Amino acid sequence: MGKGKSILLAAAAGIFGLGVATLNAEPPKTTPNQPAATPAAKPTGNAPAKHDEKKGEKKDTAGHSHAKIGEAAPDFALTSAEGKAVKLSDFKGKIVVIEWFNPECPVIVGAHKEGKFKTLTDKYGKDVTFLAINSSAKGNQGYGKDLNAKIAKEWNLGYPILLDEDGKIGHAYGAKTTPHMFVIGADGKLAYMGAIDDQKAGKVNYVAAALDSLLKHETVATTETKPYGCSVKYAN
Repeated sequence: MGKGKSILLAAAAGIFGLGVATLNAEPPKTTPNQPAATPAAKPTGNAPAKHDEKKGEKKDTAGHSHAKIGEAAPDFALTSAEGKAVKLSDFKGKIVVIEWFNPECPVIVGAHKEGKFKTLTDKYGKDVTFLAINSSAKGNQGYGKDLNAKIAKEWNLGYPILLDEDGKIGHAYGAKTTPHMFVIGADGKLAYMGAIDDQKAGKVNYVAAALDSLLKHETVATTETKPYGCSVKYAN
């Protein structure tokens, strides 16, 4: 075979081999159904924080959540110092006033001596239910069935002192002081919470004002004030 012919055959073989190699080459590997990478979504101003509180929920300084004005008052079933079972639901359809109570708190003692509570019960007692709740834990000031039963009798209280020794109901309401007052409308919703009065010789009695409005089927003007008195003696 001539030299020129050999060169042509070698060239043809090279071209043919290249074509085969190209046809047999594996396609690039891909992952089935894998979406294309997208940039991370940017948070918007309307996105809620991861640990946001529930809408309308309040929390006290210990982090316990509690209801707010206009919401249903937390229900409860407690036992009085005299041993009687009392449920908030027993007074459905009635206006209820709750006084957070501690018989050894000087502010409570003073308020009762001055007749602040007697004035309220004398004026509104026929139309309004009054209750006292004591959330003092065991070993703390004001704790004890016997002590509270004795005080109720000595002070001629006229309404039961309910014992909340584990503080569950106090935390449910967000009770901070004794007294801390709560007024519940006939619809079962919180209408007022805070101080009994403005501390200025009782010139403005917030509880009386709230009761006057509710009894007239009017909107309560002042629904919340800062309570004053001794701290509630919770276990924690």
